[in-house]
Amino acid sequence: MNLAIIIVSWNVKNLLRDCLASLPAVAVWVVDNASTDGSAVMVRAEFPAVKLIAAETNLGFAGGNNAALRAMGFPGRADDQPEAVLLLNPDTIVQPGALAGLMRFLQSRPDVGIVGANLSFGDGSFQHGAYGFPGLWQLAIELLPLPGRLVESRLNGRYPRALYAAGTPFPIDHPLGAAMLVRAEAIRQAGLLDEGYRMYVEEVDWAWRIKAMGWGAYCLPTARIIHLGGQSTGQIKAESMINLWRSRRRFYRLRYGRLKFWPAQRIVQMGMRRMARRHPDLAEACRQVTQIWLESGD
Repeated sequence: MNLAIIIVSWNVKNLLRDCLASLPAVAVWVVDNASTDGSAVMVRAEFPAVKLIAAETNLGFAGGNNAALRAMGFPGRADDQPEAVLLLNPDTIVQPGALAGLMRFLQSRPDVGIVGANLSFGDGSFQHGAYGFPGLWQLAIELLPLPGRLVESRLNGRYPRALYAAGTPFPIDHPLGAAMLVRAEAIRQAGLLDEGYRMYVEEVDWAWRIKAMGWGAYCLPTARIIHLGGQSTGQIKAESMINLWRSRRRFYRLRYGRLKFWPAQRIVQMGMRRMARRHPDLAEACRQVTQIWLESGD
């Protein structure tokens, strides 16, 4: 299987161990973002075949993945590059046959540049693993008091659960970055991840750029991966919230025109006021998010 896997990890040693143990014999790169819990030591001792990049500072998700991609010779062409690269979160458990299925599908569809998996939570319950590109409706549904039934709708970027249950590959805008298989040729054409996104939205922007090059994106429901979710970023709630909304602002500012960005600013401003009232412990974070979204420039 001509596949390389990149796992960017920060202070989740035990989860990383379980993730690595679930992987078949393929090329695996772990980028440890200056963890203080002994993650790098564990990888060296227990998984000597893994290629470890022990960063001295936290490079973020984009920077960490790019460090491994550059080590493989991307974005330029190299004879020994893998056919595809899987971005994989450390809080995942890959189920038997998932990677082989993802690769078979990619090899069968030369027009496809990105493939996502069927994700589930640790208790086996359904998890959305693919989304439509974010727009104004997604902001409004998340931040404003709109009917709850819209959360699971296409307006909110969700694909119907029936598509996953059917087991047939279906086209998407982008998969969740927790498990994102990307064709090497698509990486060479679109370039590396944008390190202007320190945390969150990096995979959304990358998928946007790859699709702009003419590549298709699909979800493969038969490829199953358990994703616990938020295990690293959950350690720093307010900071993670600010990082998320800073990245979202960057995406909307870069990918949409002023006529769409201006109403997005107004929705976020109203939404943050509402969130601050409902969650006083996040009031300062909401204030900072509002300030970030109302700034000029990129």
